[in-house]
Amino acid sequence: MTAAINTIIECVGEDPTRNGITKTPERYAKAMLFFTKGYQENLYDILNNAVFEESHEDSVMVKDIVTFSLCEHHLVPFQNKIAIAYIPNRNVIGLSKLARIAEMYSQRLQVQERLTKQIAIAINDLLQPQGVAVLIESSHQCMSMRGVQKPDSKTITSFTIGKFKEDRDTRREFFDLARSR
Repeated sequence: MTAAINTIIECVGEDPTRNGITKTPERYAKAMLFFTKGYQENLYDILNNAVFEESHEDSVMVKDIVTFSLCEHHLVPFQNKIAIAYIPNRNVIGLSKLARIAEMYSQRLQVQERLTKQIAIAINDLLQPQGVAVLIESSHQCMSMRGVQKPDSKTITSFTIGKFKEDRDTRREFFDLARSR
């Protein structure tokens, strides 16, 4: 990877042997591996048997989960603020696991729409709950720094399954809670 980054540095008109840049290819390669570490993780290791039987039948939500992703179209970062809710069907998950699942999928080359869906489907597959809802609000550097150059723009995506999709009141409650301060 470092040889490829050296080539990129040369292609933009810089000298890869210049003091201050000589170690950049190595640093960037390490950073890229960290930014995409989600490929090296899997749901079952993250879950670590943290599913518990519980009779709770109302919504469980964790919100304001901040993650970062790399846009697969430009390899430029975008920052996500994620809200995840599910309605248990006899099983609950350790709350930190919701954030860890969001982070695992975030740390892959991504588009926001797919990220939203992947998180919801993973939780649905793991818990078989009555419903799952995910809302993501993101700031995309590819829109801020290049192209349209709108730094204050936000992109919002959602994905719902089960009761959150079928029941208007349940869906509305999720969106109201997700957006409340």
